[in-house]
Amino acid sequence: MSKKGKAAKKSTSARKPKSPVKRTARGSLSVATSARRSVGERVEAMSQAPLAVCENDESLQAMLKVLRNKDEPVEVRRAALQSLSAAAFSVLAFESCRADYIATLREIVTDPDPLLRRRALGILSREHDGFAQKKLLEGLKDSEKALVPPEKALQLLSYDIHSEAYSIAREIVEKPPSTAAKREALRLLAADATAAPMFEKVLRDKDEMAENRQIAASVLQALRPEKLQEHAREIVLDTKEYDDIQATSLIALTQFGDAEAIAEDKTLKKRVDKLSDKASTKVKQGARRFIKKYGE
Repeated sequence: MSKKGKAAKKSTSARKPKSPVKRTARGSLSVATSARRSVGERVEAMSQAPLAVCENDESLQAMLKVLRNKDEPVEVRRAALQSLSAAAFSVLAFESCRADYIATLREIVTDPDPLLRRRALGILSREHDGFAQKKLLEGLKDSEKALVPPEKALQLLSYDIHSEAYSIAREIVEKPPSTAAKREALRLLAADATAAPMFEKVLRDKDEMAENRQIAASVLQALRPEKLQEHAREIVLDTKEYDDIQATSLIALTQFGDAEAIAEDKTLKKRVDKLSDKASTKVKQGARRFIKKYGE
């Protein structure tokens, strides 16, 4: 073979990616928890280790130690959490490990790494863990104690809502620290049957973000459908209303409206007929669907 051919073959071989090392679950766990191995080796081994995590208490404690240890590379600790989370899907096999796992997650909710904090809180919240909920509520009351941004805290609290979460969410709606936090507060309050008047206010407020007004319309359909119909009618009749909200209101009237009342509402039908020709594309489409259902 010519030198050129040998060089080309060598170059091709150099570019060929290495295949992942195949190990037993126990062997992978040994590599994953060994500080003598490289970060890359350990992260790769973590993905193959879940089956060995609960083989015995020594294996479990070795993995939990890696997760807790702030001196370990953060990539390895994140991989350890991922591996433990995967192991936890085997509910029966993991049952004997769960108490120590939960205790470790509670330790790392205050970890310096924000991703570990968020993931730990997420897992605990899905477990309806009271400790995690307490921490999330504390952070919403006092930003200096916040472990995650307020919008994320509200998302996590929605897994197991208590009355205290409702009251804090209402405060955030009134004085939001960010637009994202207000949006998540509204979503959390969707399960609060007493929040309908607040959602009516949001829906009719032209200074409110369109997404928040659309959330309000959706919630009112569930909580107070008759109020949504009332407001949707007024929004469609309002010549100064925004297109997105008029389109949402037309959908509400078309899909959930009182057919008998709409049939007799000449003012509304006249307005919709006009919108079907002289409005934005989105509103036209909604108007034409309305007309198709209720007639001109």
